[in-house]
Amino acid sequence: MLEMTREEFEELVAEALDRIPPELTRLMDNVAVFVEDEPPADDPELLGLYEGTPLTERGEWYAGVLPDRITIYRGPTLRMCEDREEVVHETEVTVVHEVAHHFGIDDERLHALGYG
Repeated sequence: MLEMTREEFEELVAEALDRIPPELTRLMDNVAVFVEDEPPADDPELLGLYEGTPLTERGEWYAGVLPDRITIYRGPTLRMCEDREEVVHETEVTVVHEVAHHFGIDDERLHALGYG
């Protein structure tokens, strides 16, 4: 398994978020991004997870709720990648994939766009 500290991985996630165009990040609303070492035991290869209500599904009722949560998992990413460049690429793809869910884009469309 490739070695990378938690801090280094968190920096890669932050850099991936910084590469999202500002016109999109300005539209992100009530969402927090976290890094965890491992995903839930029932899905050990999960690279990222979006939990919340996509912007496209929010209505009048959406007020006073906890932030949506995007979690990027360090362990599976490091296990599947062979070098740092691959980790950088996979982290960026995973971050974009989960942010896209916040915007209401489903897995089928993301796979078609190359963010599967």
